[in-house]
Amino acid sequence: MEKQLTLIPDANFEQALINLGYDTGVPDGKVPTANISSVTDLNVSSKNISDLTGIQDFIALTELGCDDNQLTSLDVSANTALTNLYCYCNQLTSLDVSENTALTDLNCAYNQLSILDISANTALSYLDCAFNQLTSLDVKNGNNTNVIDFDATYNPSLSCIYVDDKTQTYLLAWYKDAGATFVS
Repeated sequence: MEKQLTLIPDANFEQALINLGYDTGVPDGKVPTANISSVTDLNVSSKNISDLTGIQDFIALTELGCDDNQLTSLDVSANTALTNLYCYCNQLTSLDVSENTALTDLNCAYNQLSILDISANTALSYLDCAFNQLTSLDVKNGNNTNVIDFDATYNPSLSCIYVDDKTQTYLLAWYKDAGATFVS
């Protein structure tokens, strides 16, 4: 029977996986899927990675650190067990966390993100999306009372932040720019 393979087009990503022992030899654009499908914690920070294609086969992943790379888009919607995502200090213009209902911690600060929709992330308790180019931020997920740390500062074009209930006092502890308004 032929081994199931996961395509990893970014040589720097594959080299990081080789260094972590999930692949062997030199980067050849693929890794055995069996080597990565049970990985729960992956840190590939500061590896000059521009493409995380292949991350979708890390189906057991609960924590991903891919900060300080060259990523322009990130889709972790297939990683449904993910609870912690650290993708700050990239060049992200697109971030898909639409299927990550277990996500509790998200740090996507210091990117070009213009739109961030975390309305599906009902377990979220920590969000740092500061220093982006956000024009739209949707945190209306029916569970805003559990968000204990929120920072959306340094998003000069962000005028509306969609929340569960704009009259709640916990919003006073949420950091945002003066030009941004909470909207129910």
